[in-house]
Amino acid sequence: MRASGGARPRPAPPPKPTTTRKLLVPTTTSSSALAMPPLRLACLRRLLLPFHSPPHPVAPSPVRPSILLSRAMAGATQAGVATGSAEYEEVLRCLSSLITQKVRADTGNRGNQWELMHKYLQILELEEPIARLKVVHVAGTKGKGSTCTFAESILRSCGFRTGLFTSPHLMDVRERFRLDGLDIAEEKFVRYFWWCWNKLKAKTGGDIPMPAYFRFLALLAFKIFSDEQICHMSSNWNCERISYLVDVAVLEVGLGGKYDATNVVKAPVVCGISSLGYDHMEILGNTLGEIAGEKAGILKKGVPAYTVPQPEEAMSVLKQRASEFGVSIRIVPPLDPQQLEDQPLGLHGEHQYMNAGLAVALANTWLERQGHLDRIHLKDHGTLPDQFIKGLSSACLQGRAQIVPDPHAKSQYKDINCPLVFYLDGAHSPESMEMCARWFSHVTKKDQTQPGPLEQPHSGSNSKKILLFNCMSVRDPQRLLPCLLDTCAKNGLHFDQALFVPNQSQYSKLGSQTSAPSEREKIDLSWQLSLQTVWEKLLHGEEGLNGANSRGTSLVFESLPLAIKWLRETSQQNQYTCQVLVTGSLHLIGDVLRLIKT
Repeated sequence: MRASGGARPRPAPPPKPTTTRKLLVPTTTSSSALAMPPLRLACLRRLLLPFHSPPHPVAPSPVRPSILLSRAMAGATQAGVATGSAEYEEVLRCLSSLITQKVRADTGNRGNQWELMHKYLQILELEEPIARLKVVHVAGTKGKGSTCTFAESILRSCGFRTGLFTSPHLMDVRERFRLDGLDIAEEKFVRYFWWCWNKLKAKTGGDIPMPAYFRFLALLAFKIFSDEQICHMSSNWNCERISYLVDVAVLEVGLGGKYDATNVVKAPVVCGISSLGYDHMEILGNTLGEIAGEKAGILKKGVPAYTVPQPEEAMSVLKQRASEFGVSIRIVPPLDPQQLEDQPLGLHGEHQYMNAGLAVALANTWLERQGHLDRIHLKDHGTLPDQFIKGLSSACLQGRAQIVPDPHAKSQYKDINCPLVFYLDGAHSPESMEMCARWFSHVTKKDQTQPGPLEQPHSGSNSKKILLFNCMSVRDPQRLLPCLLDTCAKNGLHFDQALFVPNQSQYSKLGSQTSAPSEREKIDLSWQLSLQTVWEKLLHGEEGLNGANSRGTSLVFESLPLAIKWLRETSQQNQYTCQVLVTGSLHLIGDVLRLIKT
């Protein structure tokens, strides 16, 4: 990458002889494509010149103890996660300044000033570099992040260098930008950030404001993916030609589709739309048809498009919008587990077979349109190629059906090796809440060891089921909590207790050194109390919190660290394992992970 920011034109690779190969899925368009040269180099030299950093980075503010008193305990202090350099903290502070207090449903978030994205692209000289990216673009309500993760892992297993842009992050903003399956390094992220920030700061103002938070992150992703390059060296260390580290960029839509910041890509290689449902209705519309119309905004003329089985109202709109672009949207069934040759998916839950099926179609079509089907080895017995199986089984995405034993919880009873286990799933729509409930019921009932870096210990029958919940105020808890309770009940699971907490991240934003308000009166728990009321009415009818049976079935804590402390003390003092389902918000998932991993 060069400090000037101007992307050097990519040399035209030689055309690849066309071959006829059997496809894993049918495509609507077959186009001859130019093959990328293989990146097998004897000597590599990264072209990453230092960027200009701000002259005086602001030092992070010290961690202050928070005086947050719970009804059940007093004197606990706020736990903080101190990571990153002072310069990185300044980067996070600058990013936080782009988070507006504007209501998300305001017209400014729904297409108004969309033309500003093109102004930003011109300022950053990104129009031509974006046109060279080989993009997989995915929208949807549920599963779009998982689909992108599966697709990226498949293509990486096929030998391609990958860039993956997803949202939201859970613990660190760099999670949104993956290069070859790894979060972008802090030093590299800082350099790219200042380059984009300084250019935009110098040329915005007045009629052209700084881009909002997500738009800036999308622009940053385009800069990273288009500028990551390496130099093919000759024997005398002269750079003979440039090739790009990112062969394929997999982009997850942030919100909607038509007016999403990622939709500046004019000619992706393939598009996908995952499961649709009711979410962000204040922005996208109140019907599935309206929501589908917004999601279909990523479809492009002549670009193959895939989706999964949808409700009829949504499917009819998707087909209509696809026909307007001259494409036929293909419906992909869930992946057959037998095609994996007894290998489990890297992301757990039965719903992930739907996302995996869509990812297989997208990856296969990308390979076909780029002329790379010779990279995979098809089998005669109906299973997937080895690279596809490897990619699907090794995919990793935190906060989706994830099991994490608490490393800090210790039991006084010798027969309990891990008294506190968190089951994390960022479900926040009625449909995803139902899937989450099925997964939690199944995995705790079977009590089987789950594959992955952190395994679930056997808890036996002596365990307590606890819900740790919060959701954004734009969600309707009277649609979310009944789905959770009813589905769990149908599967024979009942919660012993429910805890309602505010998200930690509402205080810390992006920085790791900030803390919650120190004055107790600044803490507004009205939303958590309303969630508790909904829960109690579901359990005990109209008596709710006033009923005799409601005592001890739910608690509201004034901070998440206090709730975690209570869980640890409870699990330590009792002869059973606490199995805690954390759901309702991906922000809550990230906050819990940050606390238990420090």
